[in-house]
Amino acid sequence: MVAKRSISVGSAIVALSVAAFLLAACGSSKPSYCSSLASLKSSVKALPTTNVVTGGTNALKSAVTKVQNDANAVIGDAKNDFPNETSALQSSVNNLASSAKGLASGPSASAIAQTVSDASAVSTAVQNFSSATSSKCS
Repeated sequence: MVAKRSISVGSAIVALSVAAFLLAACGSSKPSYCSSLASLKSSVKALPTTNVVTGGTNALKSAVTKVQNDANAVIGDAKNDFPNETSALQSSVNNLASSAKGLASGPSASAIAQTVSDASAVSTAVQNFSSATSSKCS
């Protein structure tokens, strides 16, 4: 009788442990793209403060590379859940990388204006993605 009772108590403990684990796993955890998005927002926010006077175009290229890496993480994490937003983000980041690379060969007024415009488009794409994911990342 004691052995049977021990098995019942042991089974109950295992069942409760499994239930607690499942509730914890499903409960309050956020998708991985939420933390990736926080990094991306930070790197996009840093773009306007990049000091190209002292760092030259290399400083800008470095900042854009950081944005690219952070955007790729977001896109990789969220492309199945938010295909339209991640596609727009990818496109805007690609355009920014291209225009920033063009500055290295000859920083003309039109190239600078294009880079600023592309940086603004990235910011908009990040804001749109953030809005689309707000219910999951809040």
